[in-house]
Amino acid sequence: MLKQLIATVVFGCLLAGCGSSSSSTDASSPAPSTPTGAAKSGAGLKIAFIPKGSLHEFWKTMQAGAEKAAAETGVELIWKAPVKEDDRAEQVKVVENFTNEKVSGIVLCPLDKDALAAPAKEAVEAGIPVLVVDSAINGMKPSSFIATDNYGAGKTSAEQMAKALGGKGKVIVLRYQEGSASTMDREAGFIDGATAAGLEIVSKEQYGGATRETAQTASENLIQRFKSGEKLSIDGVFTPNESTTFGMMRALDGAGLLGSVKLVGFDSSKELIEAVKTGKITGLLLQDPFKMGYLGVTKMVAQLKGEKIEEKIDSGAVFVTKDNLETEAVKNVLPK
Repeated sequence: MLKQLIATVVFGCLLAGCGSSSSSTDASSPAPSTPTGAAKSGAGLKIAFIPKGSLHEFWKTMQAGAEKAAAETGVELIWKAPVKEDDRAEQVKVVENFTNEKVSGIVLCPLDKDALAAPAKEAVEAGIPVLVVDSAINGMKPSSFIATDNYGAGKTSAEQMAKALGGKGKVIVLRYQEGSASTMDREAGFIDGATAAGLEIVSKEQYGGATRETAQTASENLIQRFKSGEKLSIDGVFTPNESTTFGMMRALDGAGLLGSVKLVGFDSSKELIEAVKTGKITGLLLQDPFKMGYLGVTKMVAQLKGEKIEEKIDSGAVFVTKDNLETEAVKNVLPK
């Protein structure tokens, strides 16, 4: 009788799936809903995205792209920026903390090509892949590098400046900050391109810094240096990022000189686009930060799934003037 009872219980368990780790569904219990397309591919993954900063429109747009990718793939996205965009030590600490937390992967926009190399390498050695976006890094090979062709974009800016000046004139470069590989490449591209086009670079040693305020102060000092009466003794100015472009625009405007010299800059904000529209800024080289953020997440998910990803991806850029503001190519890179 006992044997018969045990056999009955065992047979019942087999029918009901007792002790089984697999799951099953039938007509009486609805199947769990699942996301469609690629939305399930990142489920269970935790990706840390570490930009250079969070205040500029560039980073806000990049975050929107990263969040869209996270929503589509189902990955958990942690967006963590240093409070100040020139705080290398803080960004190093952020990388180290995520390494200790053992996140699935890190997407990094390094503030400094050298200072962030060691913590990024340590993350990789701990088994956490690191994908680099926007600005290059030295001393370690990332999973992939997603960025604008910054040197080429700098040369394009120089060609556009030369075109606006008729192939001759004196120009100054207000740099961003030392150690930032992306802006250093833009500056080098512009200087080489401007020299080849016959323009004279009369200043290239000044730095604007990480904020609009520091950039405006540096710009005001430069303007004073090259001011002759009510005019400037220069014909054009190049600025390699949003903060330097905005700071220079404000300084020129405050001196009553905005529009009297050719200002060519990088990146966008509502104020900068409006200045292009009215002809006060000659042109802006616009990157695609939304695409950078989106690809940063999707490519990291692909690698974590074991897929082979490209070593280098050009995220593209377009030079914007008041004449092409309404084109689709420009609308695609304006802040979302």
